[in-house]
Amino acid sequence: MTFLEFLSGNWSDVLDATLAHALLVLQGLGLAVLVGVPVSVLTYRTGVPRAVVLGVAGVLLTIPSFALFGLLITPLGLGHGPSIVALTLYALLPIIRNTIVGLRDLDPAVVESARAMGMGRLRVLTTVELPLAWPVLLAGLRVATQLLLGIAAIAAAVNGPGLGNLILDGLATAGTPFAVYLTIEGVAGIVVLAVLFELLYTAVNRLTTPQGIGA
Repeated sequence: MTFLEFLSGNWSDVLDATLAHALLVLQGLGLAVLVGVPVSVLTYRTGVPRAVVLGVAGVLLTIPSFALFGLLITPLGLGHGPSIVALTLYALLPIIRNTIVGLRDLDPAVVESARAMGMGRLRVLTTVELPLAWPVLLAGLRVATQLLLGIAAIAAAVNGPGLGNLILDGLATAGTPFAVYLTIEGVAGIVVLAVLFELLYTAVNRLTTPQGIGA
């Protein structure tokens, strides 16, 4: 049996795993944005807090994925819980770093002009600073997404959803006729998702970034 024949027999399982993988990545990414962007806004002007936040996020990214998923089993059990939390922690550094860089690299004259027009701190942030920093923030989201697509495969080790289960099944049945096919299906699914997300980010960047601001 060829690979294509094998795929035609279980394509629905591959599709389900691919959709579950994408959803898991989006959940982790969404939570990281909800945590990372406010933290960046609160610390980007101050030296020590900014350094501490970036340092902590950097340390989290260096933790081996198998170790982090395993450590989260005790407080969160198996399944979605540790999977989503681990991905959220791994996505924090690129999101926080790019948000801080985007906000700090703004032309001070633009911000001062907005304040001179009578805008308050919150209005300046939401209508001037964040929109101008958007291309850099979006680049951080792109990096975080590609990072999570690979790491999410480890979620299968804690009974999480996604394409990692196909890879794990293939590795667990090494030596059997179709073990390689299962692994290839999982890897190929992740590659396809990576390409689709890259195309999506490219389109979003073109649609949401004003002329002359793009990173």
